[in-house]
Amino acid sequence: MTFVSVLLRRKWIFIGFLIGAVILMIPIPEGLTPTGMRALALVAVAFIFFITEPVPLPGVALFIAVFEVLLGLKKPTGVAQSFMSDSVFFIMGSLMIAAAIVKQNLDKRIALAILRLTGPRVERIVFGLTAVSAAIASLIGEHTVSAMMLPVGVALIKFTADDRRKTKNLSVLIMLSIAYGAMVAAVGTPSGGARNAIMLAYWKELYGLNFTYFQWVTIAYPIILLEVPLVAFVLYRSFSPEVKDLSPAIAALQTRVAEEGKLTSRDWVTITIFGFTVLMWMTISSRIGLGITALIGVLLFLVADVVRWEDLNNSVNWGTILVYGGAISLGIVMKESGVAEWIAASFLKWVEPIGIHRGIPLLAAMGVMTTLLASFMSSGATVGMLGPINLQIASLSGTSILEAGFITVISTSFVYLTSIASPACNIIYGSGYLNRTDFLKAGWKLVLISLLLLLLISAGYWSVLGI
Repeated sequence: MTFVSVLLRRKWIFIGFLIGAVILMIPIPEGLTPTGMRALALVAVAFIFFITEPVPLPGVALFIAVFEVLLGLKKPTGVAQSFMSDSVFFIMGSLMIAAAIVKQNLDKRIALAILRLTGPRVERIVFGLTAVSAAIASLIGEHTVSAMMLPVGVALIKFTADDRRKTKNLSVLIMLSIAYGAMVAAVGTPSGGARNAIMLAYWKELYGLNFTYFQWVTIAYPIILLEVPLVAFVLYRSFSPEVKDLSPAIAALQTRVAEEGKLTSRDWVTITIFGFTVLMWMTISSRIGLGITALIGVLLFLVADVVRWEDLNNSVNWGTILVYGGAISLGIVMKESGVAEWIAASFLKWVEPIGIHRGIPLLAAMGVMTTLLASFMSSGATVGMLGPINLQIASLSGTSILEAGFITVISTSFVYLTSIASPACNIIYGSGYLNRTDFLKAGWKLVLISLLLLLLISAGYWSVLGI
């Protein structure tokens, strides 16, 4: 019985390999080489594994590395090099910096600072939580901010009422403000999410385009500034809170912070090093690389004894780094083998009769396709799989490669409908204050509004910038 249950849990491994074997045996379609056919088989199997996760995602990355060599797509040294680029250093360094910041336990002080700005009215607190979660997540990543802000939300809810059933809507409102605020902002800067580093790697490795930290912020951040008030408004209208004034909760929080005393010298050192790292990202990273800049920040944290190596070793999810390394490596194989071009050409041939083969209609189709796929698999894996294809579609159709890249990355932050795709929503959902249906109630409205806003930004602001 146990053996049968193990087989059932692993059925997608057999299904994936079966589909891969079928692809290898069928005749090679026009426009694809034998090498491209082997790469297509690997892409299909990896796609199935990313969606169904029959093994942990880091295991899928190992599968990609092994079969790139076994299928003759790359030499072992080439695979190793594609797994450890400056972009992967950047992801690793960003995760370490986030771990160093979380260790200082600044969450209650952040909460009190928000409440001092917003006052006790719930609608203003919702906006404050969304805005602050977004501002921090745009620098250090959504999962870190969710973990850091979750105690803030729990404290506000618990200080308001002991019985959770009396504040059901208020609880959902506060929790989704944190999750959605962190989620939408993770694309604001290159350090906000690993998917951003993946796209930077694709632009550089596949098309020779070098993009600076400041250029990314100039293009991507305006949409966050517009999204934050929209998210807060839609959430407040969708979940009418039972309590409109949180003065008692604020008073209780002030007492807790007063008991902890003033900021320590270690807190100030942490803030200074982080600010210095962001400054380096914006000024010198174009010369020394985003990844090396992040590692300088990590070294400063270690030298200042703000964090110990054991803390980083225990707090950083090293499997995440492996997953993104695998995604980047697979994207490079897709480009080099011609698979990305073949899929892109096939897609354009299919959509040309219905008039969405270039420009804004094409970008709209990319946005919808990316949002749907990202709702069921991780944002990093989505960018890893769709990135090379969307960029190649843009290249063949005469649409801007930069616009296509930004549409792909930003659309992965519109996964409001489920708790599974976004790390921020996953962490907040784990608190037990939300049902899965809560994501649908406001989520469908936000998906439509966000996609429309993205296309307007593309047609207006980005056109002015000339990207």
